[in-house]
Amino acid sequence: MERRNFLKGAALAGAATTLAAPALAQGGKTMTIVSTWPRDFPGLGLPAQRLSARITELTEGRINVEYFAAGERVGAFDSFDEVASGNAQAYIGADYYWKGKHDGWAAFTAVPFGFTYTEMDAWIKYGGGQELWDELAGEFGLKNLACGNTGVQMGGWFNKEIESADDLKGLKMRIPGQGGDVMAKLGASPVSLPGGQIYENLVSGAIDATEWVGPFNDYFMKFYEAAKYYYWPGMHEPGAQIAFGMNASWWGTLSKTDQAIIQAACNEENALTMAETNANNGVYLNRLINDHGVQLREFNDDIYAAFGEAAAEVIEEAREHSPLSAKIYDAVIAKRAELGAWTALSDMAYVQKRNKVLNM
Repeated sequence: MERRNFLKGAALAGAATTLAAPALAQGGKTMTIVSTWPRDFPGLGLPAQRLSARITELTEGRINVEYFAAGERVGAFDSFDEVASGNAQAYIGADYYWKGKHDGWAAFTAVPFGFTYTEMDAWIKYGGGQELWDELAGEFGLKNLACGNTGVQMGGWFNKEIESADDLKGLKMRIPGQGGDVMAKLGASPVSLPGGQIYENLVSGAIDATEWVGPFNDYFMKFYEAAKYYYWPGMHEPGAQIAFGMNASWWGTLSKTDQAIIQAACNEENALTMAETNANNGVYLNRLINDHGVQLREFNDDIYAAFGEAAAEVIEEAREHSPLSAKIYDAVIAKRAELGAWTALSDMAYVQKRNKVLNM
């Protein structure tokens, strides 16, 4: 991780907020939070640290947060078990990492051809998504809240051009979640790696391609040193939800006031993370192209059609996992159609016409 020292104290507008540490309240609780991302990671790690500090500040020390980045207390992919067991009180991460425990978890991060950020936010908060999340999380002794989003992600970094679905065959690609399942159906070999291990695997040739997030996050990972072709748009994570997963028993010991404060802090960070990402993606995309020779490529319609066919199979297999999984994915499919129809008439239609008129 020495190569990531440049992340320390990264001078990014809005990326880190220094919060005064309040004095510990008499008889206050300690809240240990573990993360799936390394410390000081722009775009993901820093918001996790910001949220953790915010909880201590807003509760005036009644809840004293001890934050541990990936690898500092447990490995990134061990965060779930650490919290479910009660060894820690909360994790910050992407819930699709846990789909091996239950296929329903993927729906609360992102599914291929799923929700955008605004659609995910609507589903979770006003479309029954939180209630389904509570039902699933409750089976594992957890209580989960939305605490950030990446928006539409890029399709990934490749060391060769992808001109047809056949070009994916045999490709070793870091891509977790159901996006990885889609790639597997098209002949690729998906690899699940935590963020801190992607760069060295790409440079060494252990993997041929990787997805991460988008220009703001990806710039600091230096993937451009090993792969020059940057593809868009990503079908795998169109609005990836970041989760704040708490031990349900511990959550139940909190006062209604402190529960409301944690909910409010998560709502605040959910909006901040997306705003920060949107503010920076264009800036860092230009730097990738102009300063590092990255070549932007669009997945063609034939490739996207192949993605769509494979994604439909992946979702149907996830539905078959269990009655609860079927319930979750039926809800996603129904709400996607409802929300998507409005998105097409609102944001999508407006942006297309605005850009055409202004020659953008």
